[in-house]
Order: sequence, then C-alpha cells, then structure tokens
Amino acid sequence: MKKLYFLVALFAMFQPTPAFADNLVDSYAARLGRSDHFNSYGERLRSPAAIIRQDRANFHVFGRIDPEDESDSFFVSKRNRATLESLVRNSPLSGDVLDEIVNGEPLVEITIWRRDSGRDYIEIKILKY
Repeated sequence: MKKLYFLVALFAMFQPTPAFADNLVDSYAARLGRSDHFNSYGERLRSPAAIIRQDRANFHVFGRIDPEDESDSFFVSKRNRATLESLVRNSPLSGDVLDEIVNGEPLVEITIWRRDSGRDYIEIKILKY
C-alpha cells in the first residue's frame, strides 16, 4: 500500500502545473472616428490609448456615438478609462494597429483581459477601415 501512495505522489509531482489563466472582462466594437481623435479642448490626440479613451468618454459621457459603436460595461467607469495607458502598455500590439488608430478611423474590436497574475491587457483587432 505504501508503494501505491508513493507512486501516486510521484506521478502528481510530474504533472504540468496550470499556467496563469486569462479571463475575459469585456469586448466591444467601436469606430474610432474623427471626434475620437480630439480631446475636449479640441487638441489632436497622438496616442492610441488616448484615442480609445476619448472614444469611450464620447460614448458613455458625451453621447457622441458613431453608428458602429457598441456599448461596454468596463469603460463606463471613469476610473477604468484612466487605466487605458497601462492596458495598452501591457498589450502585445503591432505597430501597424497602433499606427492605424492614430492616423486612421478604423472599426476596431477591443477585448479586455484580466490575468490571474494581475496584469490586465487589451487586444485590438482592426475589423475594417
């Protein structure tokens, strides 16, 4: 019997340990239109995070909604909108996607993820231009 317990314990030691899981927080589509590229003072925004943040403020606060914009529950909160810079910093985003956000008016799909490790991030996919 001791031999069986030993074998079970030995087997358990060599089982793969689960990696940190990514948990879906929210996902939505939005057109990053002309009004999303300017702040409340009329100044041109130059970072992808600032443009996405303005898009969500336009949607949730100012009622400036592009026809293709979808609602989300995460960025309703001003506090959560303030995290956009760190979300983008923690994200594996290509230069092409970032460039298109700053210089174009793409339709994007944004997915917010929460890692068990505590480092949240977003995925941004360009759906169409």
